[in-house]
Amino acid sequence: MLRAVLDEKLETIFDDVVRRNPAEPEFHQAVREVLDSLGPVIAKHPDFARHKIIQRICEPERQVIFRVPWQDDRGEVQINRGFRVEFNSALGPYKGGLRFHPSVNLGIVKFLGFEQIFKNALTGMPIGGGKGGADFDPKGRSDGEIMRFCQSFMTELYRHLGEYTDVPAGDIGVGTREIGYLFGQYKRITNRYESGVLTGKGTDWGGSLVRTEATGYGAVFFVAEMLKARGVGLEGRRCVVSGSGNVAIYAIEKLQQLGAIVVACSDSDGVVHDPLGIDLDLLKQIKEVDRARLSVYVERRPGAQHRPGGNIWSVPCEVAVPSATQNELSGRDAETLVANGCLAVVEGANMPCTAEAVRAFHTAGVAFGPGKAANAGGVATSALEMQQNASRDSWTFEHTEHRLAAIMESIHRTCLETAEELGMPGNYVIGANVAGFEKVARAMVALGLV
Repeated sequence: MLRAVLDEKLETIFDDVVRRNPAEPEFHQAVREVLDSLGPVIAKHPDFARHKIIQRICEPERQVIFRVPWQDDRGEVQINRGFRVEFNSALGPYKGGLRFHPSVNLGIVKFLGFEQIFKNALTGMPIGGGKGGADFDPKGRSDGEIMRFCQSFMTELYRHLGEYTDVPAGDIGVGTREIGYLFGQYKRITNRYESGVLTGKGTDWGGSLVRTEATGYGAVFFVAEMLKARGVGLEGRRCVVSGSGNVAIYAIEKLQQLGAIVVACSDSDGVVHDPLGIDLDLLKQIKEVDRARLSVYVERRPGAQHRPGGNIWSVPCEVAVPSATQNELSGRDAETLVANGCLAVVEGANMPCTAEAVRAFHTAGVAFGPGKAANAGGVATSALEMQQNASRDSWTFEHTEHRLAAIMESIHRTCLETAEELGMPGNYVIGANVAGFEKVARAMVALGLV
């Protein structure tokens, strides 16, 4: 990663972050990406430096690490590690998902929580930034095992939560089923039906319509706005969407609704290339109902190809939506996409593009939507769910989707206008980082040294 772009003051701050947080490369990458944008901000607002806003914003307000003991179906005791990083509450209660995946560690949670601060600020909703999870793998586990794990996890975590304190949601490995078990245990321990303490709930018991679709839909609303700003549209564009989980499936759905043709998706076993366009109903059946691997798709879909271990970014497309995991799209992948005529890339996952990939897109003039702006639809709809819970209300799908679309249009406009004001038109990374940072920084100054 290039180091020369930071001025001396920011370089010193970054070096201190690395020293204080060793062996956390994803967190370092996320911090570096934001600091790369802040030179003009510090020059414009010297009071931010005087109040040590950057140093304070890079240090979580609270980090909780705990043991999660549980019993599997064979009666054997298993031990996992749980995390909750409550990063910044200047704008409101901590808000951010829980991730259950073997890769989860403190550095991953801090990277996600740090990104969440600015993502949440961009939504315009009164929510701070946090993230959590565990190194538990729900794949291959029975409902009973998942329930017992979630109950043990919440038995420790509940004391740190509250609708005015910290409101988790789902993330990788945590869907409506897991949220249900977590909420049930919270309710049992506290003797309170505090529905606003978790979002991503089932619609029968306080959840919001569109929450399942929100991150994928929001990313597509954002890329549609990016293309519109360049005088083109989505209709007829060939698209690839990495992943085949919740975000990917509903990004594919909204792309198809807007007239785009999605020709490829993926999972950890490989890539499915369907030149005629992904059959969404079949994909949903395989991933949401059968919970099977994506290789099954080609057995039921003539003309589709499965490439075990393949690279989805080699499939020619005009729009790319990386929606699997962090750092999945490298600089070399970016060069391949550019060579194949890609017009726009929007991050459905959190930081799926490496720094080298982002530079390649900017150099080539490809419209690039960073995750902290483009995938904010999930947390925005979580905040809408909090509104419904607080008012004991329930909104229609159409009303909630309309609110989501308006929020994503506002985020796009904010990023675009901020970048133009800074003399870097079309640079959504700069726009998102500066707009999100300035909002949080102003609130931190107003609240004093806390």
